[in-house]
Amino acid sequence: MIAPLSIPVTPYAVARAAALEALVPVLRTPRCILRAPRLTDFEALHGITGTERGVHMGGPWTAEQTWADFCGMTATWLLRGHGVWTIEHADDVAGFVLIGTEPGDAEHELGWLLVDRFEGQGLAFEAAAAARDHARHALRLPMLASYVTIGNARSERLAVRLGARPAGTAYDGTVTIWRYWNVGETT
Repeated sequence: MIAPLSIPVTPYAVARAAALEALVPVLRTPRCILRAPRLTDFEALHGITGTERGVHMGGPWTAEQTWADFCGMTATWLLRGHGVWTIEHADDVAGFVLIGTEPGDAEHELGWLLVDRFEGQGLAFEAAAAARDHARHALRLPMLASYVTIGNARSERLAVRLGARPAGTAYDGTVTIWRYWNVGETT
């Protein structure tokens, strides 16, 4: 695969990308900025999905698989009005958080991926909490869940800290569904 950054673009294309980027809501937390993804963020994403860190997503992935996922997560902004944000911390890409829907998902998903050097600092919690609150209050989504591979203890703890509770399994029992809310459910 040719790296997506090595293919030249015209000034018009750059301007169109900037105009579309401006449509994605920017969320701010005390230490993070959640912003639209940019081409330059691909390397950070592939640094997660293309290594053993991507094992809970079915990885490690090839660059082509990461690129397809990156494009799909970004495209949901146009298709559904939500998608992936890049998490910026101290002017660096710390990871990604998303409100997404993928084939096989029964509900909107809150997901997160952190670059290894930013783990253990509470940034995933800040970013995911901001995205969760955006899903509930700005988008008024009727349901939200995280799909966490069984055995991914860090993500399971984060889902609990974010207020989710286990609500069954998916994908042949390999993933726990962690639900934040579901309109119509009685609690």
